[in-house]
Amino acid sequence: MASPEITLEAVSSASLIAAADWDACANSRGPDNGISVVANYNPFISHAFFNAVEQSNSACARTGWAPRHLVAKVDGKVAGLVPCYLKSHSQGEYVFDRGWADAYERAGGRYYPKLQASVPFTPAAGPRLLVRDGEDAALIREALANGLKALCNATQTSSVHVTFAREEEWSFLAQQGFLQRTDQQFHWRNAGYASFDDFLATLNSRHRKAIRRERRDAVANGITIHALTGSELTEEVWDAFFEFYMETGSRKWGRPYLTRAFYSQIGETMADRIVLIMAKRDGQWIAGAINFIGSDTLFGRHWGAIEHHPFLHFEVCYYQAIDFAIRHGLKTVEAGAQGEHKIARGYLPQTTYSAHYIADPALRRAVRDYLEHERSYVARAARELTEAGPFRKASDDDPS
Repeated sequence: MASPEITLEAVSSASLIAAADWDACANSRGPDNGISVVANYNPFISHAFFNAVEQSNSACARTGWAPRHLVAKVDGKVAGLVPCYLKSHSQGEYVFDRGWADAYERAGGRYYPKLQASVPFTPAAGPRLLVRDGEDAALIREALANGLKALCNATQTSSVHVTFAREEEWSFLAQQGFLQRTDQQFHWRNAGYASFDDFLATLNSRHRKAIRRERRDAVANGITIHALTGSELTEEVWDAFFEFYMETGSRKWGRPYLTRAFYSQIGETMADRIVLIMAKRDGQWIAGAINFIGSDTLFGRHWGAIEHHPFLHFEVCYYQAIDFAIRHGLKTVEAGAQGEHKIARGYLPQTTYSAHYIADPALRRAVRDYLEHERSYVARAARELTEAGPFRKASDDDPS
């Protein structure tokens, strides 16, 4: 039987792809029965998220994120796609290649623009080669991988970077000539806990007592904690949260990435997939963290505050996320990029994967050699950090 004819095109906006077609490829069906969501739902590969980040002018040509989504069609029907952007810098990616860019440009090359197959401003793992159910997945993925390399050539870019991909995509792309890179984040795993105290009972005495103290001290100044979702996400709440985001983001990053319009848009289209953990004191919102709800994962993104209290960051970002995951039967909490301080709070190292196609053979060789050493270091660090984790060992004390 002859293989179907696959056509590829790059489109300049998620809005040019029907939401139903996009989500059919992403397996990105919405929530079912309130807070629960059906299998395979990842909010960060949904059409709603990409449309919001683009239509709000957060990810656009002006900010250095020009959409170039690669679409594969069979008989005129969308069969697969790769969310992709033409980048003029390396900001907002969380997989750092500025050293590669500097070295290449010192040698007379031109590193930017480049192609970035990722979710803007979002270090959350998920599929990147999206294929509609019922299609020949191997055939479509191969076409998309080859299409990325062809798009690199057509746009005269230096490289293609597929970041925070799934491990199986990472292995597949290596077979297509992409270089393999690893890094680590810190995730919390739900071992079927019935309560936060059940989780605490698995920690050694020192860490268990420290967490109890931190949770108590975080709300010592008359602070109350609120988990808001769905219709509770009003414009007044988004106004407060955006103020937190701007204040903290300006100090951490220099220029926050997301516009106020982004929050209104996700509030309209994704409210049931979002939980805001908000802190209030004397009738005023003072801090908050945004989380997106997947089918089995709570994705913690960014936080901000206009008042700073001891341990409030840990309570709002980490402990409340664990509480929420336990109550709703979620298997994992992903708490964003970096942060070895998360280990003491029960978040352990998890390998992340990215794949990189480098057009220039000389640069490709140099990067390949560097990545071989880096992968060894990442693996070794993960083993050491896991061993140093807060969980009880056979020789430790009983829970108390």
